[in-house]
Amino acid sequence: MDRIDWSALKKGEMNLGTTIAAVAFKGGVVIGADSRTTMGSYIANRVTDKLTQLHDRIYCCRSGSAADTQAVADITRYQLQLYTQVHGHDPPVAVAANMMQSIVYSNKDNLSAGIICAGWDKEAGPSVYNIPLGGGLFKAPWAIGGSGSTYIYGYCDANYREGMEQDECVEFLRNAISLAMSRDGSSGGCVRLCVITEKGAERIFTPGNELPHQGGLWGGKLVKGNGIGSDSAAEIKVDA
Repeated sequence: MDRIDWSALKKGEMNLGTTIAAVAFKGGVVIGADSRTTMGSYIANRVTDKLTQLHDRIYCCRSGSAADTQAVADITRYQLQLYTQVHGHDPPVAVAANMMQSIVYSNKDNLSAGIICAGWDKEAGPSVYNIPLGGGLFKAPWAIGGSGSTYIYGYCDANYREGMEQDECVEFLRNAISLAMSRDGSSGGCVRLCVITEKGAERIFTPGNELPHQGGLWGGKLVKGNGIGSDSAAEIKVDA
């Protein structure tokens, strides 16, 4: 084989399809994902939980092969438990991200795994790490991934701004994932979010019938964002 075919899945393997995202704010991080799992054109699960806990304040968002990403998450969770026992304190987010990156990179010819690792720790505070296919490791204030992410890079670039509060980050991710779900056939279902702070993790669930953007071309609804370099909300009207 002279090249890696990232689109190929092993026989009977399920693909998460997916839109995953994470964004950091002053006191923590917000992570999110859709809930659709596919096998080709068949939707195998409408309510998959793609937000996986690795430690008390460290989570990952999974995209790619469901089996591969679950295995990577399970191994990392086990290693983090050992880290806690050996060192006597909670692991930093960077340690978890590097563990996942090492597994993905070492097995890049055999795994289909795109992962976002995010959380809060005493050393660095809130952190977001993107681990795309092939095993790179990139720290950023926000990250998106999965098949649906290609539809929302423009929205995220235009509407993300530094210094957003927790509620603004929650709305930012909910809007972004909903927009991706309206375009990407491999993303759908509901939106699951999780806010991770020093106090712990809080889950936020939005069912499919309550998403802010539904229907073709978002149903002609207003797409609300923060604008670029402005404190006032920007509204873009999209006709159905």
